Amino acid sequence: MNGKIIDLLNKDLGGEHAAIIQYLTHAYAMGEGEMACEIEAIAREEMRHFDWLAETIVGLGGVPSIERGDMRLGSKKVPDWMRDDAQQELDAIVMYEGHIKAMDDPKIRRLLERILSDEKAHRGKFEHLVDKAKRESAEDLRGTRQDKVTKILDWGIEHEYTVILQYLLHRYVTSNDDVKKEMEDQAINEMQHLGWLAEETVDGGGTPTIEHIEVDQSRKTADMLRADIKIEREVAAEYDRAAKEMEDPGLKELLIRIRDHEVYHADVFSDLLKEEEG
Repeated sequence: MNGKIIDLLNKDLGGEHAAIIQYLTHAYAMGEGEMACEIEAIAREEMRHFDWLAETIVGLGGVPSIERGDMRLGSKKVPDWMRDDAQQELDAIVMYEGHIKAMDDPKIRRLLERILSDEKAHRGKFEHLVDKAKRESAEDLRGTRQDKVTKILDWGIEHEYTVILQYLLHRYVTSNDDVKKEMEDQAINEMQHLGWLAEETVDGGGTPTIEHIEVDQSRKTADMLRADIKIEREVAAEYDRAAKEMEDPGLKELLIRIRDHEVYHADVFSDLLKEEEG
């Protein structure tokens, strides 16, 4: 019975994952401003849903999926983005309503009803943003710039997205409470990095691509930490190299700051590994 529930919850998880990336893509493309902030606030609520669902899956003896559901990113005009986001919410509403009916566990059903309430509010918010985007003549600020700088920023976004998923997955499956806490903290820090890099890409006339590469899915805590140390050390060196190639002092400073964070992450994970193995 748990297997069926886990499968349904992982479908919900994939939907939340898709919504987060879709909404962040739209928010970053609009640059700084009130509408972008409103959309990012909705994305943060979807992140909470993702966390609740993942924890519930683990509690049932399952493993949270990192597969992303379908996104709607083909529209050209900002009002149409908001319609797409409202439709994304409608799809989620329909799915949650069906899954609630399929749930016998009252606690899980109550959780899904709680999430459903948010999705209905989000749909109304996006429908309001359709008209707001028209009134304010909101624009897509992304450009077609493709050069060394945008390639480096895109590489950074790819890395950050990958380790966000990796650290969250490790957080959910480890039984070590100290590791769990640090994985959550570092995933939040990596999400900040992703936002900084995406915003820099748009400001510089490029188009950020939020995709990830292979995520380590180790199940033993020591193996997780080894994989996390390895990737942090590698990317710290890459950020250091990239910073030296930057002529823009602001970008150079940003990449050095992220590099220093990655070095810190590697050191924290190394301490945790020593404790785990000791």
